[in-house]
Formats: sequence, C-alpha cells, structure tokens
Amino acid sequence: MRLLLTADTHWPRRCRDLPSRLWDEVDRADLVVHAGDWVEPGLLDLLQERSAALLACWGNNDGDTLRARLPEVARATVGGVRLAVVHETGPAAGREARADRAHLDVDLLVFGHSHVPWDSTTPGGMRLLNPGSPTDRRRQPVGTFLTLSLVEGEVRDVVLHPL
Repeated sequence: MRLLLTADTHWPRRCRDLPSRLWDEVDRADLVVHAGDWVEPGLLDLLQERSAALLACWGNNDGDTLRARLPEVARATVGGVRLAVVHETGPAAGREARADRAHLDVDLLVFGHSHVPWDSTTPGGMRLLNPGSPTDRRRQPVGTFLTLSLVEGEVRDVVLHPL
C-alpha cells in the first residue's frame, strides 16, 4: 500500500495550488495523510475528491469549519499498521517519550506543525514522521513531502521528496 504524507499546506495563504509533483503523488497513493494546517476547507474538498482515501486532522491554523469536519487525532489501521495523525507533538526535545505516552497502541505517528521533516523511532518502537511542508518551507531549503509503503504490517521505503 502506497501512502503520501503531507502537512502545513496553508492554502491559499502560502500557495494558489499544491505543487504538481504533489498532485501526481496524490493520484498514485492508496492513502493520502494530511497532518493539519489546511487554513481553508477548499483544499480538503479537493483532496477528498482526488484521493483514493484520505486520513487527516486539523491544525492550529484551522478554524471552526475544518475542526467540525476533521478530528484532532485521526486513527486507522492500514495494511496491518496502526496509524495516527496529529498536528502538534511539542518541542523536538523529548518528542519520542511524549509520543509513546500520548499515543498508545500506535505503530506510525504522522505529525506536522514545525514544517521540518522528521523521521525517528520511539523507545516503544513507534515510527514518527513529519513530512515538512510542500508550500511553506520556513527554515528549510525547499518544500517537502513524504511517501512510504506499508507491506505486511511494516513501514518501508520512506522517501523525503524535495520540491
């Protein structure tokens, strides 16, 4: 199963549209995961229409309309992997321990907020991934997103894509 991970799109404030390479990956993905900070619900509508499946949460820049449509933490079991997506996990220092305490029974936690790509594993064995932002790079040299595969209950082939 092929997943596309994105976050912090800040549409339409930071972009008029998502980068074409990201839309190409949306079309290829079995599941699109968005870790919040949509800003306007129009992009949610577009991704719901174009994605084979979408798992998403709201972020701190998302207003009442998006919060009414999306959970703070979205969860699903996909390809034998217990997946959760949340916008914020707090500061980088101590993130793995906090994630283990806050997200029991999760194999893969996708998060956003920092706009900084992240890939680590907690002491409890949970994989933590942040795809960065495809549209608002902030302190990063380029925008980014992630793709990965879920095979027989394992996270494989994690690739950070620069834009």
